[in-house]
Amino acid sequence: MGKSPAMTSPAINPLAAGDPESVEVPDGTLSKLRTLNIAAGTLHLISAVVMVIIAADFTLPITTFNLNGPPGTPVEEGVFSTLVDVQLAPLTAAFLFLSAFFHFLISTVGFKGYGSELRHGRNRFRWVEYSLSSTLMIVTISLITTITDLGAIISIAFVNVSMILFGWLMEMTNQRGQKTWWTPFWFGCIAGIGPWIAIGGYILTGDGEGPPGFVYGIIFSIFFFFNTFAINQYLQYAEVGKWADYLFGERIYIVLSFVAKSVLAWQLYANVLIPDQ
Repeated sequence: MGKSPAMTSPAINPLAAGDPESVEVPDGTLSKLRTLNIAAGTLHLISAVVMVIIAADFTLPITTFNLNGPPGTPVEEGVFSTLVDVQLAPLTAAFLFLSAFFHFLISTVGFKGYGSELRHGRNRFRWVEYSLSSTLMIVTISLITTITDLGAIISIAFVNVSMILFGWLMEMTNQRGQKTWWTPFWFGCIAGIGPWIAIGGYILTGDGEGPPGFVYGIIFSIFFFFNTFAINQYLQYAEVGKWADYLFGERIYIVLSFVAKSVLAWQLYANVLIPDQ
């Protein structure tokens, strides 16, 4: 008699099945990961402090548009207003500070928990940090591409958080050595492309000269790096080459996170945050 579909599908909550360890984490490798996290956290912290101290007071608006009438009111009668002006330097420094905080957290008081997470083939610290820092990054990119509407910014932020949480689910519902359940990964890809479609749509449908050249540089570079995170997770769970070792993928995550945030922060500084001479 064959097994029912319920018996062959992956456990939705691996904790209910005892949550066994599935990754061997040698002490030497864990120590190297600790050092790598400390190094990344230190460099992020230095960059964030420098950004706060020396960056120019450049602001971008968060806006609202209200028709102020019943459905069908002509757009021309609507009211466009600025809700708040956001300083770009603190916003940029914020995702650097967040990354530094979590790197130091898992290297110190959270180190035991970090090791336990890795032995179970996951890192929930990472997904919490990404849900905050990468969301600030995509909001920043949206603002510099003239997506300033409050509703659009909120939607983009929560869609990005959803993408990150699908990454969390991917790790929680799959264990090393078992058949991979890819649904969370593909759902995350669908969610993740949404903000970039919105950004591209604003640029392609805008009138006038469009954004300056450096904005295109930021869009293409950060879009590339955002996708490398998905590629890294895919290679981990497809167990391709060196990625068959879960800890290799963990090291790549640390490097990618550092590079992507640094590239965005210093591109912004070089083009809009450098103080007037």
